[in-house]
Amino acid sequence: MEDRKKATIVDVARQAGVSVATVSRVVNGNYPVKLETKERVQKVIQALRYVPNVQARELNTRQSSTLGVVVPGLHNMFFAEVIDGIEEAVRQDGFSLLLNCAKNDPQQEMSGIQALVSRNVSGIILISPNMAGIRESFYAELARRIPLVFINGYHHIPDVSYVTNDEQRGTQQALDYLERLGHQRILFVRGDHSDSYTIKEEVYRRDRERHGGLDSRFLINIGEGNGPETADSAMQQLLRVIPDLDPTAIFCCNDLMAVGAINACKRLGRRVPADISVVGYDNIALSRMIEPKLTTMDQNMFQLGSNAASLLIERIRGGCSKRIVLENVLVERESAGKVRSS
Repeated sequence: MEDRKKATIVDVARQAGVSVATVSRVVNGNYPVKLETKERVQKVIQALRYVPNVQARELNTRQSSTLGVVVPGLHNMFFAEVIDGIEEAVRQDGFSLLLNCAKNDPQQEMSGIQALVSRNVSGIILISPNMAGIRESFYAELARRIPLVFINGYHHIPDVSYVTNDEQRGTQQALDYLERLGHQRILFVRGDHSDSYTIKEEVYRRDRERHGGLDSRFLINIGEGNGPETADSAMQQLLRVIPDLDPTAIFCCNDLMAVGAINACKRLGRRVPADISVVGYDNIALSRMIEPKLTTMDQNMFQLGSNAASLLIERIRGGCSKRIVLENVLVERESAGKVRSS
């Protein structure tokens, strides 16, 4: 039974013939130790299967090795792929993640942030922060207390680092692509509670004004844009409006909405892309799995996460706040084609 007992740092020190302080220095790498001594201690650590006490180490260094991440929801693969990029980057620097899901609710986002702060995380990454539902003063005060990085946050707050996509340019690129294919009757599909959707809508409005005027009936808001019901909500609304408006193309603010658009077209007997073209935004894995495969804008999800993690670790180590803007790329697949002939 004795060999099942969890080894302690004292056990390692005794068997290696060194002090506890020396073992701590080898584990933490914070002070130089002679190579011969270091190798001896590491062999004992392996033999005893000693696992360092992270909490004790954090008390010693007075810095948590945990980073907080607040995400609006977990049903959109976009967020999962961003988190994958964050996790890959922080693991390489010896940090771990504590995740909090806000469920697209401003109050839950604030509560989640406060919970992470109370757990003494070293910094927080907010994915698509809810600037419409939470006062900027809340974030400004928070940034004075703890390093913050916003992913796809578009309101400038001092001392906050940002990693964003150029969604204005990406949206215009998608619309230009449809227009080159001859489309003018383009439906715009968005959801609630997102600066990202609002930015895309502003681009759409300007584009339509340049091409003969905006028809507000072509602006469709499906409500929740990142939940399990998003695709079905988009489908149900488009089942009602497509027969009346007779669009030749549909631009969707994310790929979940675009899946709903394709499903609506199928139910109405409209062929994609022969009768109606559909373009999404994000390039989540699902966009490659449906039929027809979805034409969409690639949002650099993994890069968003890995860059945000790098900026946060840099801030924790005393660096300045920075801003990184990534370019979106059109991924042409099968769901968009030339406008149907009359």
